[in-house]
Amino acid sequence: MTIASTKDGISGKTRVVGIIADPIGHVRTPQAFNALMMARGVDAVMVPFHVQPQDFAAFMAAAPLIRSLAGLIVTIPYKETILSHCTELSDAARRIGAVNIVRFADGENGTRRLMGNNLDGAGFVGGLLAKGHEVAGRRVYLAGAGGAGKAIAHALAEHGIASLGIYNRSAARAEQLAQDLRAHFPQLDVHLADAAPSDYTLAINSTSLGLNEDDALPFSPDNLPAGAVVAEAVMKTEVTPLLARASERGLAMHFGRHMMEVQIERMAQFLELI
Repeated sequence: MTIASTKDGISGKTRVVGIIADPIGHVRTPQAFNALMMARGVDAVMVPFHVQPQDFAAFMAAAPLIRSLAGLIVTIPYKETILSHCTELSDAARRIGAVNIVRFADGENGTRRLMGNNLDGAGFVGGLLAKGHEVAGRRVYLAGAGGAGKAIAHALAEHGIASLGIYNRSAARAEQLAQDLRAHFPQLDVHLADAAPSDYTLAINSTSLGLNEDDALPFSPDNLPAGAVVAEAVMKTEVTPLLARASERGLAMHFGRHMMEVQIERMAQFLELI
């Protein structure tokens, strides 16, 4: 659906997309999304919504009442919390157990349906492939078993990786993700890993570590083999401390923004804006 471009200014007909997070200052999706809307001549805009955890339930009750709100992009820490607020879930969101985008659609008797989907995994793997990093057959290390980590793990499994080592500060969460993956992908070698991976050709950070300059490294890349790729989901900073350490070792870096770049158009399509 192509309508008047926001280059003419926001009007009463402009469709609004919110991105919700806590904290919110690190998000980079609005810039990329709004540039796409401008380029496509679509009268829609994305704006940040800083929602704190104690207010999240009230926000989710009120948001569908805003009829100009087309949907929400969901990020840390709400990708799992928002599940119970959705009236419908895509197969991907249900299988992964996390949502990163919600579309508001008209329901019966003036109500609105909240349709949850998850594009994180497809976006992350799509970003790797777009940069020439094949994933099929790789031994992969994943730090983080939260909403983003689960989505990335499932997408990697769908693309035929050979094995997956999962590290999480809470071992119970890592084991739960491993069990879920074994149930859906019985052929995949899934195991728990530690904070010092050594025998992997692709190592991924899906945690929030790296948003702040003084964060500890999510894992040490020092023992990874030559030729390994170290990939980030964090996009606040282009070269996070993890990627800086990897670069010092001569390892290939893959930036967090590549996941977003692939997702942007798919987000607009799911929200029925293009």
